[in-house]
Amino acid sequence: MVSTIVSELSGNIQTIAATKHTILWGLLVLVPCLAFTGLSGYQIAGKAPRGLVLTKLKRMRVIGLNGICILVPCAFFLALRASELKFGWPFYSIQFLELLAGSINLALLGMNFRDGLRMAWSR
Repeated sequence: MVSTIVSELSGNIQTIAATKHTILWGLLVLVPCLAFTGLSGYQIAGKAPRGLVLTKLKRMRVIGLNGICILVPCAFFLALRASELKFGWPFYSIQFLELLAGSINLALLGMNFRDGLRMAWSR
């Protein structure tokens, strides 16, 4: 998100295109890391999660769906449009959607981190 905002503020279309291309390649690292995090959380939670663990798992479902259904398709669309140097209203509309969905995921991940610390402190 920061790289998108900084590249947009630069106003350089080559920088914007390079940023969108880099974000797409970054998904090769980010998606497996998030999947591993979610799977390890499910393993630690056990068969009948309760309390903060259940809350964290529910958030992870939203984060995963948000990523798969919104963020990944947006990244592909934006990288394609940027590579063609097509920066019209469709590009900026999808970029707004991407920033909104990314902000939601970031907030949910932050809440999960906070609750994870609470769980660790309560031991």
